[in-house]
Amino acid sequence: MLAKKKCIAMLLAGGQGSRLYALTNKIAKPAVPFGGKYRIIDFPLSNCVNSGIDTVGVLTQYQPLILNEYIGNGQPWDLDRNYGGVHILSPYQAKEGREWYKGTANAIYQNLYFIKRYNPEHVLILSGDHIYKMNYDEMLRTHVDANADCTIATIRVPFEEASRFGIINAKSNGEIYEFEEKPKNPKSNLASMGIYIFKAEKLYKYLEEDEKLENTKNDFGGDVLPRMLSLGEKMMTYEFEGYWKDVGTISSLYDANMDLLGDSPNLDIDDKMWVIRSRNAIAPPHYIGKNARVVNSGIIAGCEIEGTVENSVFSHNVIVEEGAVVKNSVIFSGTTIKKGSVVENSIIDENVTIGENAKVGKLNDEKLISVIGRDVVVSKGAVVNAGDIIDKNV
Repeated sequence: MLAKKKCIAMLLAGGQGSRLYALTNKIAKPAVPFGGKYRIIDFPLSNCVNSGIDTVGVLTQYQPLILNEYIGNGQPWDLDRNYGGVHILSPYQAKEGREWYKGTANAIYQNLYFIKRYNPEHVLILSGDHIYKMNYDEMLRTHVDANADCTIATIRVPFEEASRFGIINAKSNGEIYEFEEKPKNPKSNLASMGIYIFKAEKLYKYLEEDEKLENTKNDFGGDVLPRMLSLGEKMMTYEFEGYWKDVGTISSLYDANMDLLGDSPNLDIDDKMWVIRSRNAIAPPHYIGKNARVVNSGIIAGCEIEGTVENSVFSHNVIVEEGAVVKNSVIFSGTTIKKGSVVENSIIDENVTIGENAKVGKLNDEKLISVIGRDVVVSKGAVVNAGDIIDKNV
């Protein structure tokens, strides 16, 4: 056993992200690019380091190659430590037998040996597919001060959207007395963020018991947390008031990228006191041609812009040829948009080619986001309608 840690983090990053369709055909959802220079997983990893948590287990499963390669030894996040740091934890076969992670709780259960190596007092459970900036140390202090067995991070959502979330009902002091899973008629608008801090011994106890139960999906929200509450464990809320978005759908991912734009963006990533770190491609400075027009957009290193770009977010090494137009779109790295083509209200994955005079999306259909998957070629003059999701050459 290694020297004792006060708190370590376990980051659930194995999700398929099926609601992102073509964007996650070949990569795990936490590895999906975001905001030009980031991937989704950069946010919880950066939050950990900024919060003073230097030991993070990243649980991977679905299409892990790009995610594993991206995290590497953790150096970009200052997690390349001799003691602690970041560790990739994939399913494995042990002597007594193991299988794919069956649920969020089972995934942590299969890695209890990793947790116990550090003998932590508390364990922070995170999701790898949310965009937000949070000081986990403040949540930990709240958890310790309340002597809680489990503390759940929550956020207020509009009542009309509350039925989409796991809703928590709590007393005025934050003590939880009821869970409602996606209720039709919610009693409150306090939604779970899928972020939990457990006393370590309580986590071990309930995960081990959950494995022995027959009627369980091995899930924190559906099984472990309700069981803890029913057995009288002290469970508290930590109400978060900052920006948070679950980017598990095409529309939410698109909206989160658009939240970076404007004079007063909803999500400020230019915060010197809370830096979001990432592993960036080596690329030359971006180039804006003499006849180019760029308005309210994020353009990253390696991009070459000769056409028109408005209200859009570009990753590395995107080329927009002269006469091409890109509006209200998110363009991932390595994509080329050839002359005369028009891309509107779209998300374009990595290494895509939009042929000459092709048309993708429609400006006036703001609720219908067109998606072009990785490595796809849209041929010269082709038309991709608003809301279409394309994962092969057209």
